[in-house]
Amino acid sequence: MTEQPHASACDIIALYERHAEAWDRLRGPTDDQPFEAPWLDRFLATLPAHPTLLDLGCGSGAPVTRYLVEAGASVTGVDSSPTLIAKSRARFTGGDWIVADMRGLDLGRRFDGLLAWNSFFHLAGDDQRAMFAVFAAHVRPGGSLMFTSGPEHGEAIGEFEGEALYHASLSAEEYRSLLARAGFDVLEHVVRDATCGGATVWLARREPFHSPH
Repeated sequence: MTEQPHASACDIIALYERHAEAWDRLRGPTDDQPFEAPWLDRFLATLPAHPTLLDLGCGSGAPVTRYLVEAGASVTGVDSSPTLIAKSRARFTGGDWIVADMRGLDLGRRFDGLLAWNSFFHLAGDDQRAMFAVFAAHVRPGGSLMFTSGPEHGEAIGEFEGEALYHASLSAEEYRSLLARAGFDVLEHVVRDATCGGATVWLARREPFHSPH
């Protein structure tokens, strides 16, 4: 990806709240199996039956969160958009739906798995680096983490509802280093997975005994 100074990670929270209804119309109503299902199945396969999950950037709860709930997971969803969280809360009678910025999040509890699917990559580089402490604080030893990133180091500007949409990525080498320092072993890493809309996906497991350094 090329470095582009225009558009900012600071715009992301307001942008998603402004266009929450459009985002939900785009992905929310369908009952079809999401195209992310093969990766979600890989993630679930690393977890115990009926796992507790933390979904960072859960949006309106569809289709990804719905798929996890239907698979038997107990989901705590976090999103910065009050409108999207309200939709998640309306869709699911169980679970815990929290309006919060994932940066610096401290829920005081750990989960079997943590998902940051198409959300973490909207953060600027330094904020991404700081998130690995947040991941470690919320995943139990032996639990799993799955997130999407860019395919290479740099910034990329997409578009949603006519507005610039910021994305950033660190290098694969740096992600591997940050995961190792936080106590995670990489299980799978696929760059531009053509079977999943070109997503670059990381799946990692937290070591049973590790003190991050």
